Amino acid sequence: MKGRMRVGTIYLPVCDVKRAKEWYEEKVGIRSHFVDRDKAIFDFANLSFFLVRSPSGQTSDFIDAEGVVRPSLTLEVDGVTELEEFRTRLIAAGVSVGELEDRGHPGRNFIFFDLDGNRIDVWSGSGEYK
Repeated sequence: MKGRMRVGTIYLPVCDVKRAKEWYEEKVGIRSHFVDRDKAIFDFANLSFFLVRSPSGQTSDFIDAEGVVRPSLTLEVDGVTELEEFRTRLIAAGVSVGELEDRGHPGRNFIFFDLDGNRIDVWSGSGEYK
C-alpha cells in the first residue's frame, strides 16, 4: 500500500441508542448528525463515532495479559489544564470519573464511564497536540 491510512470509524456498544446519544451530547459535548433505533453517528475528532445498539452488559473494554481491564478508546485533549477542566466538567455533570493518573509516560490520564459502562480514557497529550 502506497497511500496514507487513518482511523475512519470507532464503534461503542450501547443498550439504548437514543439515551446514550443524549448522554454523549450533554456530558461529553459532541453532536450527532444521525440517529435511528440501531445507531447514532457523531462526526468527532475527524472520524465517525458510532454508538451501536448491543445487548446489555456489552462494553468496548478488554482484559490485558496481566488481567487488568483496559479501555479501547483514548480521547486526547490539549494539555493538562484542558484535561483537568474536562474532568471537572464531567464530575459536575454526575459522570463516574476516576482519579488523575501519572502512568509513567508524558502527560496525565483519567478514566470515565458512560451509561453502559464503557471505560473511556482521556489523555493530556504528549505536548504536540494534533
